[in-house]
Amino acid sequence: MASTIMSLILLAIALLIIGILFTFIPIGLWVSALAAGVNIGIITLIGMRLRRVTPSRIVNPQIKAHKAGLDISTSQLEAHFLAGGNVDKVVNALIAAERAEIPLPFERAAAIDLAGRDVLQAVQMSVNPKVIETPIVSAVAQNGIELRVKARVTVRTNLDRLVGGAGEETIIARVGEGIVTSIGSSLSHKQVLENPDLVSRTVLAKGLDSGTAFEILSIDIADVDVGKNIGAQLQTDQAEADKRIAQAKAEERRAMAVALEQEMKASIQEMRAKVVEAEAEVPRALAAALREGKMGVMDYYNMKNIMADTSMRENIAGSGKVESGDPSPKK
Repeated sequence: MASTIMSLILLAIALLIIGILFTFIPIGLWVSALAAGVNIGIITLIGMRLRRVTPSRIVNPQIKAHKAGLDISTSQLEAHFLAGGNVDKVVNALIAAERAEIPLPFERAAAIDLAGRDVLQAVQMSVNPKVIETPIVSAVAQNGIELRVKARVTVRTNLDRLVGGAGEETIIARVGEGIVTSIGSSLSHKQVLENPDLVSRTVLAKGLDSGTAFEILSIDIADVDVGKNIGAQLQTDQAEADKRIAQAKAEERRAMAVALEQEMKASIQEMRAKVVEAEAEVPRALAAALREGKMGVMDYYNMKNIMADTSMRENIAGSGKVESGDPSPKK
């Protein structure tokens, strides 16, 4: 009885050890690799476990690459996995590039993947070009008419410039700039409406894909709409601005004239005050002259008679002006 219990305990321990071994050592994955013709040793798989690399993430893509006829070593895939890359996506991209006869070595595909770009999508865009639609671009011809243009840009991925190359935003910005320049150099908006392909050919000839991750295959003008008359609007705004400037200058001149008038009135008032002050000194001068004997009494009365006669003549002349219909009698 005791020996039977001991045998069961030993069997359980043996099964536990075998289970741990099968869990730590992927025997099934090793058998699948051998069946697919991929020579991977048990020690290599154990080393992956020790390096905290999931063996299935390496073995399954290598089996896929081997079946596709690609020569990729286990160390290359494991190094790319440890660097944080997507091994399965890189292998799929290499298989797609090999089927499409696109030269793409493993090192370049791994670099593209580590750069944060989708290497599989890049290969697919090399086979099937992508159409990028630009937003509406407003441009003004030389006759002042605004045109609103929407273009479609057909691009293909340039795998050699994918690492470090500019993206779609740069392509859209450069195409928009080219459209504005091309329309701005046109004498009339009618030329653009009659031949929109002139714009696309001019823009395409500028080499806008330089330094980008794409190769521009074609630029097609999808839609052209006539906008505002920018030239007339600018002339109207300029005329309104000139009008406001003229009004400001006129107001300045009016203010200066009012100030000058006020200054002249002040001067006249000052002169009148001086005259009144001088007239106030006349009696004193006469009295002094009489006291000092410089003027006699008869001279004084003669002067008074002359002043009375002059006043009478002025009154008669003033009444004559009024009777003749002149509203402003001379004083």
